[in-house]
Amino acid sequence: MSFAPLKIGKHIINTPIIQGGMGVGISWDRLAGAVSKEGGLGVISSVGTGIYENRKYAHKLAGDNRPVDAINFYSKEALHEIISRARKICGDKPLAVNVLYAINDYNRVVIDSCEAGADIIITGAGLPLTMPEAVKNFPNVALVPIVSTAKALKILCRRWEKTHGRMPDAVIVEGPLSGGHQGFKYDECLLPENQLEAILPPVVEEAKEWGNIPVIAAGGVWDHDDIKKMFSLGASGVQIGTRFIGTHECDASDNFKQVILDAKEEDIQLLKSPVGYPARGVKTNLQYSIEQGTAPKIACISNCVAPCHRGEEAKAVGYCIADRLSDAYDGDLSRGLFFSGANGYKLNEIISVKELMHKLVNGE
Repeated sequence: MSFAPLKIGKHIINTPIIQGGMGVGISWDRLAGAVSKEGGLGVISSVGTGIYENRKYAHKLAGDNRPVDAINFYSKEALHEIISRARKICGDKPLAVNVLYAINDYNRVVIDSCEAGADIIITGAGLPLTMPEAVKNFPNVALVPIVSTAKALKILCRRWEKTHGRMPDAVIVEGPLSGGHQGFKYDECLLPENQLEAILPPVVEEAKEWGNIPVIAAGGVWDHDDIKKMFSLGASGVQIGTRFIGTHECDASDNFKQVILDAKEEDIQLLKSPVGYPARGVKTNLQYSIEQGTAPKIACISNCVAPCHRGEEAKAVGYCIADRLSDAYDGDLSRGLFFSGANGYKLNEIISVKELMHKLVNGE
């Protein structure tokens, strides 16, 4: 079977499956390029580009080979190279970049992405009220904010209309089963009224009030039946992250993929994060070392996210998120932080992106 194409601004996504942007280094050129090539929307994560190709694009390194400050952790040169290589895979098909609102240098990284040829910018990790400001010189770039409630979408649309005279080209509504950072506090993630199937319909109704903005459902979407369910609730597309880790093209290390393959349902938990909201990942040696007081020493080198207050929140939760995600990308099983959606335990094979897209569309 086939699903109706998804229009995001001027861009047509023939198969309305968006691959979630996964940093650090999980969705870069190989994965995003392959997904776009197969008719979905490949999404490059802009987080931690300074460690791309063994830190060759980070001009200043310190303390255990860490990029120094946001200018190096979010490397413009590396991002340009990643997008260029993805383009060699997918040609002129739509390609997106995910830029977290909570990062330091948000506007600069969005501009870097647009200059490098991104068609679509996706932003979550905070309500991106100023998102249009960063793309004011790139009128053809579509904007897709991520929200967790209809109220958040209303606030965002009001502000964008008043301040920038534009609307989102699509909106992603993300439930609390997603991998990585959540849009709800810890206890809120567990409430029935905050699950994706509950928050999606009100967001769809709110989106209609602002000109039928397409709504993309995310957070726990795993297979063909899940996709059909989201469409029945009013979604025009879906975003899937963790399942794409189980592909040959995924940019993650083999060790990272094996952590997800080996994870049992009870291993995937909500973890404390320096960002201020919980993050879902696999409980591995890092969490045990934090509990035992033997975790790596915290020194804010990369200055990656504003809510961490230059390492203060990292000290409070027991780890630096930039360092530990970089370790996971490097395949360091003793110190790495391995994000996964709640359904990650279902991953049991590594297949090609082409095969996965076929399974998602056809349910085979």
